[in-house]
Amino acid sequence: MKRFSLNFYSSEDGLKPIEIFLDNISDRKLLAKILRDFSLLEDFGNKLRSSHSKYLRGGIFELRSKQSTNIVRCFYFFQHDNQIILTHGIVKKQNAVPAEEIVKAMNYKTDWEKRNR
Repeated sequence: MKRFSLNFYSSEDGLKPIEIFLDNISDRKLLAKILRDFSLLEDFGNKLRSSHSKYLRGGIFELRSKQSTNIVRCFYFFQHDNQIILTHGIVKKQNAVPAEEIVKAMNYKTDWEKRNR
């Protein structure tokens, strides 16, 4: 049994950015790797090692997935009852995660918390 429950952030109009991101990944091996990493996140949550997960700021974490030369970051946050909310993802093109992606994840978190009190 999984220790944590993964959920996709959904905007007020039903948009799920992480789902859109995953649907647009054409490399099947990369997609399989991301889904395996989601499973690890469900199993280990906040105990996942830094090679897979890293705290960024404002309650936002990144899940790190790599397949060959493709590097993906999926952003998430924790909520009560061992819930993990996945917000969105990016294909990483530079060393640092762009600040605007962290801000975007923080905005999704704020929106989710307002609507799910």
